[in-house]
Amino acid sequence: MYKAQLPWQPIALLLFLSLIWGANMALIKIGAHDLAPLFMAGIRSFVASICLFIWMRVKKVHIFPSRTALLHGMVVGILFGSEFALIYVGLEHTLAARSYILVYSAPFFVALGAHFFLKGDRLNPWKAAGLIMAFAGVVVLFIKDLGPFSLGTLKGDLMTLTAGAVWGGTTLYIKRFLAHDTIPLQTLFYQVLFSTPILFFLSMIIEDPVVFGFSFFTGFSVFYQSIIVAFLSYLLWFELIHRYPVSLLHAFSFFTPVFGVFLSGALILGEPIGPNLLVALPLVCVGMIVVNRSPFGKPAAQTV
Repeated sequence: MYKAQLPWQPIALLLFLSLIWGANMALIKIGAHDLAPLFMAGIRSFVASICLFIWMRVKKVHIFPSRTALLHGMVVGILFGSEFALIYVGLEHTLAARSYILVYSAPFFVALGAHFFLKGDRLNPWKAAGLIMAFAGVVVLFIKDLGPFSLGTLKGDLMTLTAGAVWGGTTLYIKRFLAHDTIPLQTLFYQVLFSTPILFFLSMIIEDPVVFGFSFFTGFSVFYQSIIVAFLSYLLWFELIHRYPVSLLHAFSFFTPVFGVFLSGALILGEPIGPNLLVALPLVCVGMIVVNRSPFGKPAAQTV
């Protein structure tokens, strides 16, 4: 017999976050009509850091409780900024569908890293099988747009694969060095604060121009990315990271591209739903059921 490792409450929150992040795929496309991607990401981090700073002052939370927290916070910000830089630059050299698949290799890096570097978060056959099944769902979702593999796209493929590794590495770093010494407000603040100058600097070097125009929809896109995603949803995500095994949490991110194709394509951008989505969603669902099962008698994942 088997029982769930994560209780239903964090699972419900993870599905909710996947919906928010899935819709963000469409909002980024809309905002990109008027704003350069790295510049837009910089605005997102900048606005979120201001909101977090104000909230921390209201709650009387220390910004940097120690020099160690400051150092680890800078590392997290650098990793976060590097992840987005790798994604956006990599997209210039490979196809978007392929980058989605390679970026969502992150749960594998998290599961493998957690096995060796985090206590009580071990990789087992059920978790590995579930991850492979869910990842297969993401591959099915984008397979018709993968295009041929060639040396011309190798640079972009490697960059987006590295972005997935950096995304996973950021989660592991936070869990290992910050989760027990800071609260989620502080951890998220470090990520967005220290990533802001990196994103703006890279935008200044790579992107020209950075603003092509502005509209109500662009403004809403920036609001959604900054307040709904980078401030509120990331704060909830970091709360979960502080409480539960990260390999289980990250596995549920496979729902994001599936929800993104449905919300972004069908509901927001009016794109048709193909049979790929109807195959991908069950694969991801079954994969997550398998990932989130543990041998009967072992304790379910608890908060820390």
